[in-house]
Amino acid sequence: MNEEVRPLGNRVLVRVVEEASVTPSGLVLPDTAKEKPQRGEVLAIGGDVESDGKLAVGDLVLYPTYTGTELRFGGVDHLIIDAGDLLAVLRPRLAEAVSA
Repeated sequence: MNEEVRPLGNRVLVRVVEEASVTPSGLVLPDTAKEKPQRGEVLAIGGDVESDGKLAVGDLVLYPTYTGTELRFGGVDHLIIDAGDLLAVLRPRLAEAVSA
């Protein structure tokens, strides 16, 4: 896809982050057993989203299981979600960031 996707209004473009297909104990999960992803990376923000520092491009966000409009381009799943539907911004803890 050669077009740029810019969300309008109060919407956010999110790249879906796939969950691990192997459990911590080493079991491989088939696609039918995986839960629908609920985490994604913010790629673009619509002009009506408040820019008060709460949300920025590159943030990892948590969203409800069945929300938004699904898109697939470049072989990657994306969602356009109303900013009000986002549940949380996931940020690394300071201790984890320092040790990494």
